[in-house]
Amino acid sequence: MINIIWLFMILSGVFMAAWQGKPQVVTDAAFQAAQVAVRYALELIGIMSFWLGVMKVAQEAGLITTLAKLIKPLTGKLFPSIPSDHPALGAILLNISANILGLGNAATPFGLKAMQELQTLNGQSDKASDAMCTFLALNTSCITLLPTTIIGIRLTAGSQNPTEIVGTTVFATTLGMTVAVIADKILRRFSR
Repeated sequence: MINIIWLFMILSGVFMAAWQGKPQVVTDAAFQAAQVAVRYALELIGIMSFWLGVMKVAQEAGLITTLAKLIKPLTGKLFPSIPSDHPALGAILLNISANILGLGNAATPFGLKAMQELQTLNGQSDKASDAMCTFLALNTSCITLLPTTIIGIRLTAGSQNPTEIVGTTVFATTLGMTVAVIADKILRRFSR
């Protein structure tokens, strides 16, 4: 459906430009937008490389492990069906810690590992377990303290203060995660 909408918008733009006798406007706009997109992508590579390097240093220094230890009491309440010494809990803690620090790329392998470990507790079932659903809700709505991608985009776009969104991002992601956890608990009760 979205492809049809895009096609309609492009064709109507070309038609209107031709109708007004200015078909060159479409070509100029297309080339200008392509140049801007490439410039943004190249600048983001540098910014993301820098932040990922900083975060990798933090990871190697044990910051993620320390954060995982801090939030461990909370995960026991969120995932009561997971034994405290199961590897799934460790992968979940590392995934959440990486998301909190804005390490989206680093969080993905931990998330995949957590789901694999959760499936071992789920047996041969095709249906996601309660713990899997809770983890998915947490993973997609996790609190982010350093929104590095958004900061990079704002910096590339020439923002005077690209980090000014950190406070609102922390507020929004905290609210989103709270709603996700509450919705998970409420919907789980109705599904039984």
